[in-house]
Amino acid sequence: MPGFELFGEEERKHINDVMDTGIIMRYGFDGPRKGVFKSVELEKKITEVFGCSYAQLTSSGTAALTTAFSAMGVGYGDEVIMPSFTFVASFEAVLSVGAIPVLVDIDETLTLNPEAVRAAITPNTKCVMPVHMCGSMADMDALQAICKEHKLLLIEDACQAIGGTYKGKSLGTIGDAGTFSFDFVKTITCGEGGVVMTNSQEVYEKCDGYTDHGHDHKGVDRGADLHPFIGYNYRISELHAALGLAQIGKLQTILSIQKKHNHILKSYLEQIPEISFRATPDAEGDSCSFISWLLPTESLMVAAIEEMKEQGIFAGNFYWFNNNWHYIRKWHHLKNVETLNNISEAQKTALYKLQTQDFSVSDAVMNRCISTAISLAWTEEQVHDKGAKMAAAIQKAIANLLVSVS
Repeated sequence: MPGFELFGEEERKHINDVMDTGIIMRYGFDGPRKGVFKSVELEKKITEVFGCSYAQLTSSGTAALTTAFSAMGVGYGDEVIMPSFTFVASFEAVLSVGAIPVLVDIDETLTLNPEAVRAAITPNTKCVMPVHMCGSMADMDALQAICKEHKLLLIEDACQAIGGTYKGKSLGTIGDAGTFSFDFVKTITCGEGGVVMTNSQEVYEKCDGYTDHGHDHKGVDRGADLHPFIGYNYRISELHAALGLAQIGKLQTILSIQKKHNHILKSYLEQIPEISFRATPDAEGDSCSFISWLLPTESLMVAAIEEMKEQGIFAGNFYWFNNNWHYIRKWHHLKNVETLNNISEAQKTALYKLQTQDFSVSDAVMNRCISTAISLAWTEEQVHDKGAKMAAAIQKAIANLLVSVS
Protein backbone atom coordinates (compact mmCIF):
# COMPACT_ATOMS: atom_id res chain seq x y z
CA MET A 1 0.00 0.00 0.00
CA PRO A 2 -0.90 2.64 -1.03
CA GLY A 3 -2.19 2.37 -4.57
CA PHE A 4 -0.77 5.74 -5.64
CA GLU A 5 2.62 4.05 -5.75
CA LEU A 6 1.46 2.39 -8.98
CA PHE A 7 -0.08 5.40 -10.74
CA GLY A 8 0.43 5.24 -14.49
CA GLU A 9 -1.14 5.45 -17.92
CA GLU A 10 -4.27 3.55 -16.85
CA GLU A 11 -5.26 6.33 -14.43
CA ARG A 12 -4.56 9.00 -17.02
CA LYS A 13 -6.72 7.25 -19.60
CA HIS A 14 -9.77 6.95 -17.36
CA ILE A 15 -9.43 10.55 -16.18
CA ASN A 16 -9.03 11.79 -19.75
CA ASP A 17 -12.20 9.91 -20.73
CA VAL A 18 -14.04 12.16 -18.30
CA MET A 19 -12.21 15.34 -19.28
CA ASP A 20 -13.00 14.71 -22.93
CA THR A 21 -16.72 14.97 -22.08
CA GLY A 22 -16.33 17.88 -19.66
CA ILE A 23 -18.88 16.29 -17.31
CA ILE A 24 -17.28 15.63 -13.94
CA MET A 25 -20.52 15.44 -11.91
CA ARG A 26 -21.79 11.97 -11.13
CA TYR A 27 -25.46 12.54 -12.06
CA GLY A 28 -27.25 14.19 -14.97
CA PHE A 29 -26.00 15.73 -18.23
CA ASP A 30 -26.57 12.39 -19.95
CA GLY A 31 -26.27 13.75 -23.48
CA PRO A 32 -22.92 15.55 -23.35
CA ARG A 33 -21.28 12.85 -21.24
CA LYS A 34 -21.40 10.57 -24.34
CA GLY A 35 -22.06 7.36 -22.43
CA VAL A 36 -19.19 7.87 -19.97
CA PHE A 37 -20.42 6.90 -16.48
CA LYS A 38 -17.30 6.10 -14.46
CA SER A 39 -19.13 5.93 -11.11
CA VAL A 40 -21.60 3.39 -12.45
CA GLU A 41 -18.75 1.36 -13.94
CA LEU A 42 -16.79 1.40 -10.69
CA GLU A 43 -19.79 0.36 -8.59
CA LYS A 44 -20.40 -2.59 -10.91
CA LYS A 45 -16.74 -3.54 -10.74
CA ILE A 46 -16.79 -3.39 -6.93
CA THR A 47 -19.69 -5.85 -6.78
CA GLU A 48 -17.83 -8.21 -9.11
CA VAL A 49 -14.42 -8.00 -7.45
CA PHE A 50 -15.54 -8.11 -3.82
CA GLY A 51 -18.63 -10.30 -4.17
CA CYS A 52 -21.46 -8.11 -2.90
CA SER A 53 -24.84 -7.50 -4.50
CA TYR A 54 -24.79 -3.70 -4.35
CA ALA A 55 -22.26 -0.88 -4.03
CA GLN A 56 -22.88 2.83 -3.50
CA LEU A 57 -19.95 5.18 -3.97
CA THR A 58 -19.53 8.15 -1.63
CA SER A 59 -17.23 11.14 -1.26
CA SER A 60 -15.17 9.51 1.52
CA GLY A 61 -14.95 6.53 3.84
CA THR A 62 -16.42 8.70 6.59
CA ALA A 63 -19.38 9.53 4.37
CA ALA A 64 -19.75 5.83 3.60
CA LEU A 65 -20.01 4.98 7.32
CA THR A 66 -22.45 7.83 7.93
CA THR A 67 -24.55 6.67 4.99
CA ALA A 68 -24.54 3.05 6.14
CA PHE A 69 -25.65 4.01 9.65
CA SER A 70 -28.45 6.18 8.31
CA ALA A 71 -29.65 3.64 5.76
CA MET A 72 -29.87 1.01 8.50
CA GLY A 73 -31.70 3.24 10.95
CA VAL A 74 -28.87 3.88 13.42
CA GLY A 75 -29.47 7.28 14.96
CA TYR A 76 -30.33 9.38 17.97
CA GLY A 77 -29.62 7.61 21.25
CA ASP A 78 -28.52 4.31 19.68
CA GLU A 79 -25.28 2.83 20.95
CA VAL A 80 -22.63 1.57 18.53
CA ILE A 81 -19.94 -0.68 19.98
CA MET A 82 -16.57 -0.02 18.38
CA PRO A 83 -12.87 -0.64 19.18
CA SER A 84 -10.50 1.61 21.10
CA PHE A 85 -8.03 1.30 18.20
CA THR A 86 -9.37 2.71 14.94
CA PHE A 87 -9.22 5.93 12.95
CA VAL A 88 -11.08 9.00 14.22
CA ALA A 89 -13.51 8.78 11.28
CA SER A 90 -15.17 5.76 12.90
CA PHE A 91 -16.44 7.66 15.92
CA GLU A 92 -17.02 10.83 13.90
CA ALA A 93 -19.51 8.95 11.73
CA VAL A 94 -21.29 7.53 14.79
CA LEU A 95 -21.63 10.99 16.34
CA SER A 96 -22.76 12.54 13.05
CA VAL A 97 -26.00 10.52 13.05
CA GLY A 98 -26.76 11.27 16.70
CA ALA A 99 -25.65 7.86 17.94
CA ILE A 100 -23.35 7.08 20.85
CA PRO A 101 -19.91 5.53 20.32
CA VAL A 102 -19.23 2.86 22.95
CA LEU A 103 -15.52 2.11 22.86
CA VAL A 104 -14.29 -1.24 24.14
CA ASP A 105 -10.99 -3.09 24.40
CA ILE A 106 -9.15 -4.80 21.60
CA ASP A 107 -7.12 -8.01 21.81
CA GLU A 108 -4.01 -9.10 19.92
CA THR A 109 -5.96 -9.18 16.66
CA LEU A 110 -5.75 -5.36 17.05
CA THR A 111 -9.51 -5.39 16.57
CA LEU A 112 -12.62 -5.86 18.71
CA ASN A 113 -12.33 -8.28 21.62
CA PRO A 114 -15.56 -10.31 21.36
CA GLU A 115 -15.85 -10.68 25.13
CA ALA A 116 -15.50 -6.93 25.57
CA VAL A 117 -18.28 -6.48 23.01
CA ARG A 118 -20.55 -8.88 24.87
CA ALA A 119 -19.91 -7.10 28.18
CA ALA A 120 -20.77 -3.69 26.67
CA ILE A 121 -24.23 -4.58 25.33
CA THR A 122 -27.12 -2.64 26.88
CA PRO A 123 -30.79 -2.20 25.93
CA ASN A 124 -29.68 0.82 23.83
CA THR A 125 -27.14 -1.10 21.76
CA LYS A 126 -28.12 -1.04 18.09
CA CYS A 127 -24.97 -1.96 16.23
CA VAL A 128 -21.54 -3.56 16.50
CA MET A 129 -18.86 -2.05 14.27
CA PRO A 130 -15.66 -4.06 13.87
CA VAL A 131 -12.81 -2.07 12.33
CA HIS A 132 -10.43 -4.26 10.34
CA MET A 133 -7.28 -2.32 11.14
CA CYS A 134 -3.97 -2.45 9.25
CA GLY A 135 -5.12 -4.92 6.61
CA SER A 136 -6.25 -7.82 8.79
CA MET A 137 -9.55 -8.82 10.32
CA ALA A 138 -11.67 -9.16 13.43
CA ASP A 139 -13.04 -12.52 14.60
CA MET A 140 -16.13 -12.30 12.43
CA ASP A 141 -17.60 -15.66 13.48
CA ALA A 142 -17.66 -14.57 17.12
CA LEU A 143 -19.04 -11.11 16.32
CA GLN A 144 -21.72 -12.49 14.01
CA ALA A 145 -22.81 -14.92 16.73
CA ILE A 146 -23.08 -12.10 19.27
CA CYS A 147 -25.07 -9.91 16.87
CA LYS A 148 -27.40 -12.75 15.99
CA GLU A 149 -27.97 -13.62 19.65
CA HIS A 150 -28.78 -10.02 20.59
CA LYS A 151 -30.45 -9.00 17.31
CA LEU A 152 -27.87 -6.31 16.57
CA LEU A 153 -26.69 -4.83 13.29
CA LEU A 154 -23.16 -5.67 12.16
CA ILE A 155 -21.55 -2.90 10.09
CA GLU A 156 -17.94 -3.42 9.01
CA ASP A 157 -15.46 -0.58 8.81
CA ALA A 158 -13.11 -2.23 6.34
CA CYS A 159 -11.55 1.04 5.20
CA GLN A 160 -8.03 -0.19 6.00
CA ALA A 161 -8.54 -3.73 4.75
CA ILE A 162 -9.34 -3.52 1.04
CA GLY A 163 -8.60 -6.89 -0.50
CA GLY A 164 -8.60 -8.76 2.80
CA THR A 165 -10.85 -11.80 3.22
CA TYR A 166 -12.30 -13.93 5.99
CA LYS A 167 -12.99 -17.57 5.19
CA GLY A 168 -13.28 -16.77 1.51
CA LYS A 169 -15.49 -13.67 1.82
CA SER A 170 -14.20 -10.15 1.24
CA LEU A 171 -13.96 -8.02 4.36
CA GLY A 172 -16.70 -5.42 4.16
CA THR A 173 -19.22 -7.85 2.63
CA ILE A 174 -19.82 -10.12 5.64
CA GLY A 175 -22.00 -7.95 7.89
CA ASP A 176 -25.28 -6.20 7.15
CA ALA A 177 -23.23 -3.53 5.39
CA GLY A 178 -19.57 -2.66 5.04
CA THR A 179 -17.43 0.25 3.94
CA PHE A 180 -14.15 1.00 2.20
CA SER A 181 -12.21 4.24 2.06
CA PHE A 182 -10.54 5.16 -1.20
CA ASP A 183 -8.56 8.12 0.15
CA PHE A 184 -5.03 8.88 -0.98
CA VAL A 185 -3.21 6.38 1.25
CA LYS A 186 -5.49 3.37 0.87
CA THR A 187 -4.74 0.09 -0.92
CA ILE A 188 -6.62 1.35 -3.95
CA THR A 189 -7.31 5.05 -4.14
CA CYS A 190 -9.70 7.46 -5.82
CA GLY A 191 -7.80 10.37 -4.28
CA GLU A 192 -10.89 10.86 -2.12
CA GLY A 193 -13.84 8.50 -1.97
CA GLY A 194 -15.55 5.60 -0.30
CA VAL A 195 -18.19 2.95 -0.81
CA VAL A 196 -20.99 1.22 1.05
CA MET A 197 -21.37 -2.46 0.17
CA THR A 198 -24.42 -4.53 1.01
CA ASN A 199 -26.46 -7.50 -0.13
CA SER A 200 -29.74 -5.78 0.74
CA GLN A 201 -31.58 -4.00 -2.06
CA GLU A 202 -33.48 -1.91 0.49
CA VAL A 203 -30.31 -0.72 2.18
CA TYR A 204 -28.72 0.02 -1.19
CA GLU A 205 -31.68 2.10 -2.40
CA LYS A 206 -31.59 4.12 0.79
CA CYS A 207 -27.84 4.68 0.39
CA ASP A 208 -28.37 5.70 -3.23
CA GLY A 209 -30.81 8.45 -2.28
CA TYR A 210 -29.16 9.50 0.97
CA THR A 211 -25.87 10.36 -0.73
CA ASP A 212 -27.60 12.67 -3.24
CA HIS A 213 -29.97 14.93 -1.31
CA GLY A 214 -32.68 12.26 -1.17
CA HIS A 215 -33.10 11.94 -4.96
CA ASP A 216 -34.75 8.62 -5.83
CA HIS A 217 -33.01 8.60 -9.26
CA LYS A 218 -36.14 7.17 -10.87
CA GLY A 219 -37.10 10.17 -12.99
CA VAL A 220 -36.16 10.83 -16.60
CA ASP A 221 -33.90 13.61 -15.33
CA ARG A 222 -32.86 15.07 -11.98
CA GLY A 223 -35.69 17.57 -12.06
CA ALA A 224 -38.21 14.73 -12.22
CA ASP A 225 -36.80 12.82 -9.26
CA LEU A 226 -38.89 12.44 -6.14
CA HIS A 227 -37.47 12.78 -2.63
CA PRO A 228 -38.88 10.06 -0.37
CA PHE A 229 -36.59 11.15 2.49
CA ILE A 230 -34.05 13.83 3.42
CA GLY A 231 -30.54 13.20 2.19
CA TYR A 232 -27.17 14.92 2.06
CA ASN A 233 -24.44 15.58 -0.49
CA TYR A 234 -22.03 12.67 -0.14
CA ARG A 235 -21.54 12.14 -3.89
CA ILE A 236 -18.30 11.05 -5.47
CA SER A 237 -17.20 12.89 -8.63
CA GLU A 238 -16.59 11.25 -11.99
CA LEU A 239 -12.92 12.20 -11.82
CA HIS A 240 -12.45 10.38 -8.53
CA ALA A 241 -14.38 7.36 -9.80
CA ALA A 242 -12.24 7.33 -12.96
CA LEU A 243 -9.11 7.08 -10.85
CA GLY A 244 -10.68 4.25 -8.87
CA LEU A 245 -11.53 2.31 -12.01
CA ALA A 246 -7.88 2.20 -12.98
CA GLN A 247 -6.85 1.27 -9.46
CA ILE A 248 -9.31 -1.58 -8.97
CA GLY A 249 -7.85 -3.15 -12.09
CA LYS A 250 -4.50 -3.26 -10.28
CA LEU A 251 -5.80 -4.73 -7.02
CA GLN A 252 -4.51 -8.26 -7.52
CA THR A 253 -1.09 -6.91 -8.48
CA ILE A 254 -1.07 -4.71 -5.37
CA LEU A 255 -2.05 -7.61 -3.10
CA SER A 256 0.57 -9.86 -4.66
CA ILE A 257 3.34 -7.32 -4.08
CA GLN A 258 2.17 -6.65 -0.53
CA LYS A 259 2.18 -10.33 0.36
CA LYS A 260 5.60 -10.89 -1.15
CA HIS A 261 7.18 -7.94 0.67
CA ASN A 262 5.34 -8.71 3.90
CA HIS A 263 6.59 -12.30 3.96
CA ILE A 264 10.20 -11.29 3.24
CA LEU A 265 10.17 -8.70 6.01
CA LYS A 266 8.57 -11.15 8.42
CA SER A 267 11.31 -13.69 7.70
CA TYR A 268 13.79 -11.32 9.38
CA LEU A 269 11.61 -10.30 12.31
CA GLU A 270 10.55 -13.84 13.18
CA GLN A 271 14.20 -14.77 13.81
CA ILE A 272 14.08 -12.64 16.95
CA PRO A 273 12.67 -14.81 19.79
CA GLU A 274 11.21 -11.83 21.63
CA ILE A 275 9.03 -10.80 18.68
CA SER A 276 5.48 -12.06 18.24
CA PHE A 277 2.92 -11.06 15.62
CA ARG A 278 -0.68 -9.90 15.77
CA ALA A 279 -3.25 -12.66 16.02
CA THR A 280 -4.95 -13.23 12.68
CA PRO A 281 -8.31 -15.08 12.66
CA ASP A 282 -7.70 -16.10 9.03
CA ALA A 283 -4.03 -15.79 8.04
CA GLU A 284 -4.81 -16.48 4.38
CA GLY A 285 -7.12 -13.48 4.33
CA ASP A 286 -4.62 -10.90 5.56
CA SER A 287 -4.18 -8.25 2.86
CA CYS A 288 -0.58 -7.80 4.13
CA SER A 289 -0.63 -4.02 3.79
CA PHE A 290 1.11 -3.90 7.19
CA ILE A 291 3.11 -6.30 9.30
CA SER A 292 2.15 -5.74 12.95
CA TRP A 293 4.57 -7.09 15.53
CA LEU A 294 4.94 -7.01 19.29
CA LEU A 295 7.67 -7.17 21.91
CA PRO A 296 7.11 -8.58 25.41
CA THR A 297 7.16 -5.24 27.28
CA GLU A 298 6.60 -1.55 26.68
CA SER A 299 10.17 -0.76 27.78
CA LEU A 300 11.59 -3.12 25.16
CA MET A 301 9.43 -1.58 22.44
CA VAL A 302 10.42 1.97 23.41
CA ALA A 303 14.08 0.94 23.36
CA ALA A 304 13.67 -0.63 19.91
CA ILE A 305 11.96 2.52 18.61
CA GLU A 306 14.72 4.76 19.93
CA GLU A 307 17.40 2.56 18.35
CA MET A 308 15.64 2.54 14.97
CA LYS A 309 15.27 6.32 15.14
CA GLU A 310 18.95 6.65 16.06
CA GLN A 311 19.86 4.60 12.99
CA GLY A 312 17.47 6.54 10.75
CA ILE A 313 15.34 3.51 9.87
CA PHE A 314 12.11 4.18 11.78
CA ALA A 315 10.21 5.71 8.82
CA GLY A 316 7.20 3.62 7.84
CA ASN A 317 6.80 2.18 11.35
CA PHE A 318 3.77 3.26 13.36
CA TYR A 319 3.73 3.16 17.16
CA TRP A 320 0.00 3.62 17.56
CA PHE A 321 0.20 3.96 21.35
CA ASN A 322 1.56 7.50 20.86
CA ASN A 323 -0.46 8.31 17.74
CA ASN A 324 -3.23 10.90 18.15
CA TRP A 325 -5.26 9.81 15.12
CA HIS A 326 -5.78 6.14 15.87
CA TYR A 327 -5.89 5.29 19.56
CA ILE A 328 -8.13 6.31 22.47
CA ARG A 329 -5.18 7.35 24.65
CA LYS A 330 -4.65 10.65 22.81
CA TRP A 331 -8.18 11.39 21.62
CA HIS A 332 -8.45 14.31 24.02
CA HIS A 333 -10.86 16.18 21.77
CA LEU A 334 -13.26 13.23 21.98
CA LYS A 335 -12.95 12.71 25.72
CA ASN A 336 -13.28 16.44 26.41
CA VAL A 337 -16.26 16.78 24.02
CA GLU A 338 -14.61 19.54 22.02
CA THR A 339 -17.24 20.00 19.33
CA LEU A 340 -18.17 23.03 17.24
CA ASN A 341 -21.86 22.10 17.19
CA ASN A 342 -23.95 21.09 20.17
CA ILE A 343 -24.53 17.36 20.64
CA SER A 344 -27.07 15.47 22.71
CA GLU A 345 -26.76 15.10 26.46
CA ALA A 346 -26.58 11.32 26.04
CA GLN A 347 -23.61 11.71 23.69
CA LYS A 348 -21.89 14.14 26.06
CA THR A 349 -22.35 11.83 29.03
CA ALA A 350 -20.92 8.87 27.11
CA LEU A 351 -17.91 10.83 25.90
CA TYR A 352 -17.05 12.28 29.29
CA LYS A 353 -17.18 8.74 30.65
CA LEU A 354 -14.25 7.87 28.38
CA GLN A 355 -12.02 10.06 30.54
CA THR A 356 -12.13 7.52 33.37
CA GLN A 357 -12.86 4.29 31.47
CA ASP A 358 -10.24 1.60 31.96
CA PHE A 359 -8.49 0.69 28.71
CA SER A 360 -5.56 -1.07 30.36
CA VAL A 361 -6.23 -4.25 28.39
CA SER A 362 -5.88 -2.32 25.13
CA ASP A 363 -2.89 -0.40 26.47
CA ALA A 364 -1.12 -3.66 27.25
CA VAL A 365 -1.35 -4.57 23.57
CA MET A 366 -0.80 -1.18 21.98
CA ASN A 367 2.22 -0.14 24.04
CA ARG A 368 4.08 -3.23 22.78
CA CYS A 369 3.01 -3.04 19.14
CA ILE A 370 4.33 -1.51 15.95
CA SER A 371 2.77 -1.74 12.50
CA THR A 372 5.24 -1.53 9.63
CA ALA A 373 3.69 -0.30 6.39
CA ILE A 374 4.47 -2.35 3.28
CA SER A 375 5.53 -0.30 0.27
CA LEU A 376 4.70 -1.33 -3.27
CA ALA A 377 7.66 0.67 -4.54
CA TRP A 378 10.36 -1.32 -2.74
CA THR A 379 12.64 -3.53 -4.77
CA GLU A 380 13.22 -7.01 -3.40
CA GLU A 381 16.73 -5.93 -2.46
CA GLN A 382 15.33 -2.99 -0.50
CA VAL A 383 12.94 -5.24 1.43
CA HIS A 384 15.80 -7.53 2.45
CA ASP A 385 17.90 -4.51 3.41
CA LYS A 386 15.06 -3.05 5.50
CA GLY A 387 14.45 -6.38 7.22
CA ALA A 388 18.10 -6.90 8.06
CA LYS A 389 18.53 -3.38 9.42
CA MET A 390 15.34 -3.51 11.49
CA ALA A 391 16.23 -6.89 12.95
CA ALA A 392 19.74 -5.74 13.84
CA ALA A 393 18.45 -2.57 15.51
CA ILE A 394 15.83 -4.44 17.51
CA GLN A 395 18.34 -7.06 18.66
CA LYS A 396 20.79 -4.32 19.67
CA ALA A 397 18.08 -2.53 21.67
CA ILE A 398 17.08 -5.73 23.44
CA ALA A 399 20.71 -6.57 24.30
CA ASN A 400 21.41 -3.04 25.57
CA LEU A 401 18.31 -3.01 27.75
CA LEU A 402 19.11 -6.40 29.23
CA VAL A 403 22.64 -5.21 30.09
CA SER A 404 21.31 -2.01 31.69
CA VAL A 405 18.95 -3.87 34.04
CA SER A 406 21.36 -6.67 34.96
